[in-house]
Amino acid sequence: MAQSVGGKYAVMDVTSWESQVTAFQQAIDCYGRIDYVFPFAGIGENKWVASKEDDSCGSVFLKPNLSVLDINLTGALYTMSLAVQHFRRQKLDLYGFRGKIVVSGSFCGIYCCPSLPIYTTSKHAITGIVRCWGKQLVTEGITLNSVNPNVMRTNLSTNDFYDNLDREGLLTPIDGVTEACIQFLGENGDSGQCCEVGPNYHHGQGMYLPLFPLIMDKKQQRVYDKLEERGQAR
Repeated sequence: MAQSVGGKYAVMDVTSWESQVTAFQQAIDCYGRIDYVFPFAGIGENKWVASKEDDSCGSVFLKPNLSVLDINLTGALYTMSLAVQHFRRQKLDLYGFRGKIVVSGSFCGIYCCPSLPIYTTSKHAITGIVRCWGKQLVTEGITLNSVNPNVMRTNLSTNDFYDNLDREGLLTPIDGVTEACIQFLGENGDSGQCCEVGPNYHHGQGMYLPLFPLIMDKKQQRVYDKLEERGQAR
């Protein structure tokens, strides 16, 4: 795709820190300043814990398959880390920012999806890092937000599955996700936000911010404040 539009690209393994560093350095060598980074690499659910049928001996412990976490979470954290380190070396732009990150979240990073446990875990972790680190980074002129689409037509599932959703108007438009990303760029000062994009995006809904739980009572708030103090002291 990059070639078809005259762009430049680097091939890398997102699960490898060394591979990401090499690719990121190529981008720096090519462009110098980098304003926007989009960690969007991801895969869908897989069987991560062995079933009874997989254990022919009945007494062997099989290592879990954590490739979903390696790509969706660790890979994204590597990219965010590279971006933040480079942004910190850059001067403020005309809007007062050193750089912006918009990472790929998911509907599954906001809600409970029992049939997709390891994928949901990976996306809940993305929600966590965005909500926490995003509130810190903004003080340095860096923003971090996520876009959390419902189901889009990608290569993560079958055409039959997507066609079935499409017949009911349940697919999230890809251009809605693109537009949501763009809204976090430029002069927008939001950071630590996890916006959701659903199938009704083009029917007046647009992107919206889901409601997260509020702190329950004053004592819980005090515990939260103490944890914040401890974290800031490190």
